[in-house]
Formats: sequence, structure tokens, C-alpha cells
Amino acid sequence: MPENDSSMKIKYITNLLLAFLLVGSVSCIQTKDLESRLKELPCVALEKIQGDTTFAAYYEMWFTQPIDHENPGLGTFKQRVLLGHHALDRPMLVEIQGYNIWTEKAGELSKLLDANQLTIEHRYFNNSRPDSLDWKYLNIKQAAADQHAVIQALKTIYKNKWISTGISKGGQTTIYHRYFYPNDVDVSIAYVAPLNLEREDKRIHEHLAKVGSEESRIKVKDFQVACFENRKELLPLLKEHAEKNKYQFPMGFEKALDLNILEYSFAFWQWGNTNCDEIPDSNAGANDLFSHLIKTSPFNFFDSAGIIQQQPFFYQALTEIGMYSYEVAPFKKYVNYDKDLTFDFTLPEGVDGTFNQKSMLAVNKWLQTDADKILFIYGEYDTWSATQVHLKDNLKCRKFIRPEGSHGTRIRNFSPEKQAKIVQTLEAWLEIEINEESLLQK
Repeated sequence: MPENDSSMKIKYITNLLLAFLLVGSVSCIQTKDLESRLKELPCVALEKIQGDTTFAAYYEMWFTQPIDHENPGLGTFKQRVLLGHHALDRPMLVEIQGYNIWTEKAGELSKLLDANQLTIEHRYFNNSRPDSLDWKYLNIKQAAADQHAVIQALKTIYKNKWISTGISKGGQTTIYHRYFYPNDVDVSIAYVAPLNLEREDKRIHEHLAKVGSEESRIKVKDFQVACFENRKELLPLLKEHAEKNKYQFPMGFEKALDLNILEYSFAFWQWGNTNCDEIPDSNAGANDLFSHLIKTSPFNFFDSAGIIQQQPFFYQALTEIGMYSYEVAPFKKYVNYDKDLTFDFTLPEGVDGTFNQKSMLAVNKWLQTDADKILFIYGEYDTWSATQVHLKDNLKCRKFIRPEGSHGTRIRNFSPEKQAKIVQTLEAWLEIEINEESLLQK
């Protein structure tokens, strides 16, 4: 005798509840199993935290790392690592930070790949600092060894595909890690990562001389000139701004103002946060000039607290991974500096800031010959694209440049056609199918 509608509905609801309970119990078992396995890892402290709730579970871990991997007896420090867990059979996306950990959120790629996410803070930044900073151990080789240790530990648990990624300095760090440990992961995606070949790479100046339209470049320079010509009126505004924000400038107010006016063109093209229509003309008053200047190029870059916070970056830039300088020749009428201004004022007191070009040249040669399955993402207008990776004849890697893109360029910012090509590249390299719609929706 056929079941009536009422009994069928009750049966359907009962089966649905049983299914939910079964999934929940399996998830609970998997989480408990994961935690027990994580606790077995060497040199790790573990705590389950809220984190990004899109993951099934989220953990904060502290790995004990040698200050010098070649001399473990020198001492150790704790390195902060975050783990967003979906499932043991999903790929692992490693977010390699070039600085501190900015966010606990799932990144673009972990969403695209429906992957677990491991986020590694860079040595000497924020929470991952030795008690005593011996600066010579802050280099790309030691940092890569940190990341290698974390990845190898977690690979004992997660057996699917491994992908590394990073943004800006994190993108650089992703490249360096692959240079030293090419087999740690299957594929890497480096976003907006410069590869500077000199302490102050002159290609930055060349980029600023030709980026965008001639009209745009003229407006940028005219604004800088207007700021220099109104320096006396801008200085009181800067002092008021500094007092309000508790800024202190070790180089003094006048040089801080000069530096920020020179920084303006770099920042304008790097971020694209303002467009040419917003640039005040040369007849604008001091208030309008200053408001636009701080919107495009904030003064915290030159504040003592900001410098101390970012000192590990400045040290690495000036000794190994390269930086840029401020070109003073175009403004010689307004400034009295004998040569281009560099960032030497950011170095820790008494620390040698001699640049060693050897590492970057070696990485550059490797990228053009032996590197494989690294995908590079750049924005055309981004100032850091001046020193982007050049693959030459290496067809084992791929590079995509978004027209008129900024330093904020991500895969989702490309046209649907280019997104499809990027996804196809990742599918071929990883030998998996990717739901491209998940990228377009997020």
C-alpha cells in the first residue's frame, strides 16, 4: 500500500536529520583526529581559535625555530602560524607572509581551490621575533628554512596538493622559498612581487618616467612641484597633522615633508587609490594640496613608530632584496640634496647596511632557467612592476599582467578570458578541476 504524504514527509525529515547528525559526527571525529595529530608535531604549541568561520576548524600554532638553522645551539624564537582546516583530503594553500600576519581570513586562492590554508608569519616581524635581534640572521635563506620546517611538519598530515602564495613582499618570499626548497610545494602563485637587482633599483625611475599617459605624468609632477613651492604653507599643516596622529619624524619635519612629496609619485602609481581627476591643480590652496598628499601618501611611512615596526623590511631591502631611491634631479630647483635620497635613515643604529647583490642575481638566474610551475600576477601601472620578474625563455612558469592594474591586482581583477587562462594553467599544473565560478563570485 503506497505511503501517504504525511508519512513520506516524516520519513524524509528523519533521513535528513540522520544525515546531518552523521556529517556532524564525522566532522567532529575528523577534528579530534586532526588535533591529536597536530599535537604530535615537533616544536609546536596549539590552540583552537575563532579565526575565519568559513573553515571547519581554525588553529593558532607556535613553531620553535632556530635563530640560525645552521647553528641551532645559538638560540630559538617562536614563529606564529595559522591553520584554517576544511578537510584532510583537500589541497593545502600556504600563505607565505613577507611581514606579519595581516588577516585570519581565507584568501582568494584558498576560496578558488576550496583548500585548507596555512599562514606563516615572517621571522623578525610582529610576534615572530627573537628576544634579541641579531640582524644578520634576517635573510632569505634563514626565512626559507623556517617555512620549510613548518611545511614539512604539516605535510605529514595533509597529503593532497600543496600550493604556496604570497603578496608583494610575501610574493618575493614565496619565490625565495621555492628557490631554496623547490619540492616543498607543487605550484606557487606570486602576486605583485618585485625582484630588485640593486640596492636602489633604477628601473623604478624609468617606470615612473613612462607609466600611464603623458598627461597623467605631467599632472603628477606638477602636483609635486606645487607642494614644493608651497612648502612653507604645508609645514604648519604637517606639524598639526603630526600632533594629532602622534607622529615623530627622526629626520625632522622639513625633510619628512620633502620625502613624502618625493614619495607621492611612487604611491600614486603603486596603489591607484586616486585618479588624475582628483589631483589639485597648481593654483590650489595649501589645505587642498595637503589633503590630497596625505590621502595618496600617508606620513606614517616616515614616523618613528612606523619605521620601527617595518624595520625588518627596511633592513632586508637595504642589505639583500633591494629597494628604491627618490630621484631629486627633476626637483633640483626646490631641494638642496646632492644625490638621490635613500632609506638609510631606517636602519637600526650601528647596523651595517651594505648591500649584497649575490642572492638576487642567483634567484633571477634560477627563475629564467630552472624554476617551474610558478605563476606571477602583476598590475601594469604598479610602481613595483618596474622590477617584476622577467622569465626570458623559461616557459615552465607563466606571467599575467593586468592592463592599468595597481599593486592591489588579484586574479579576480582580470577579464573573464584572462581568469579562464589563469585557472586553466593551475588546473594543468595541479592536475585537478577548479570551479572557476567560485572565483567570480568572491
